[in-house]
Amino acid sequence: MSNQSSENPSAARERVIVRTSIIGILTNVVLAGFKAAVGLIANSIAVVLDAVNNLSDALSSVITIVGTKLAGKAPNKKHPYGYGRIEYMSQLIVAGIVLYAGITALVESIKKIIEPETADYSAVTLIVISAAIVVKLFLGLYVKKTGKRVNSGALVASGSDALFDAILSASVLLSAIIFLTTGVSLEAYVGVIIAGFIIKAGIEMISEAVSELLGARVSSEISTTIKRSIAEIEGVHGVYDLLLNNYGPDQLVGSVHVEVDDIMTVSQLDTLTRQIQGKIYKETGVVITTVGVYATNTSDDRVLAVKTAVTKIVMEHEKILQMHGFYMDTTRKTISFDIIPDFSTPDRHALRDEILCEIQKSYPDYIININLDSDFSD
Repeated sequence: MSNQSSENPSAARERVIVRTSIIGILTNVVLAGFKAAVGLIANSIAVVLDAVNNLSDALSSVITIVGTKLAGKAPNKKHPYGYGRIEYMSQLIVAGIVLYAGITALVESIKKIIEPETADYSAVTLIVISAAIVVKLFLGLYVKKTGKRVNSGALVASGSDALFDAILSASVLLSAIIFLTTGVSLEAYVGVIIAGFIIKAGIEMISEAVSELLGARVSSEISTTIKRSIAEIEGVHGVYDLLLNNYGPDQLVGSVHVEVDDIMTVSQLDTLTRQIQGKIYKETGVVITTVGVYATNTSDDRVLAVKTAVTKIVMEHEKILQMHGFYMDTTRKTISFDIIPDFSTPDRHALRDEILCEIQKSYPDYIININLDSDFSD
């Protein structure tokens, strides 16, 4: 009897996102219908705006499904890295919808402040709002937890938004109770607050999506995990210059440099680089396309004293975050290493030249080669 092959991880992730989004759509549409009816009957702008917010959440889920489907297309000659970044583009569309809903809500609430209308709350109104709070609370927890599990920023954002909606609905309920007990109407003012938070959420979604499309810094968790895993491999003395490019959620491709003994053969290096690539992909799903090599001196103990002295000169400059890849060739009279200046450094090249001059004074017989690296990852 043949064994059934396990589901492709990407396909499984897509299925979970679509299923969770459909649950969100159905829930939000039902809630929007009840809230709109109750809001119109009670003449409550806050309840009506809360209903509009639910509709925007449902539309956001629809776009999340479409974006996830398109992002799942297989790589081709035109787009060899796949279509994963479409998820970030769909997030921008969702953010636009959220912003529109927020601005519309703000305009309507201000109109109600200028020309107030008295709300007419009933027991049914309070029951519907209370039920909505409970439903959105559970929906938010479920969607956010699922989003974290499958690494879907769109789902995590939707879950957080749903939890926040529960708080906003609670504020609507509180304003209704205050009106019924004191006669003070806070309807329009609560509407302004709701609109403000909706607008804020939209701006944050835009900022996050744009950041990913521009090339945001990879999370410290994944970079330190990869470096720690590579450092565990026998023969690796240091791990540097980890550069990861994001081509969509769970689609990281990059390169890394490792420090090894200068007596390693090409055959040994080939085995080592393949081991690194295989281990990292198996443990993290990250594709390491290139493994660069820094040679470390093994044949001359005097080099250690020079390395210590050079390191002291370099690290006395407060803008230098790290020095690595030191190699001294006593035959060719060269000293080579890399430095990583802080991004706040006004002139990276001027700083490099300053350090070069200082080292050249200490070692005038040597050619000093200093390569500028960037602080790409933790």
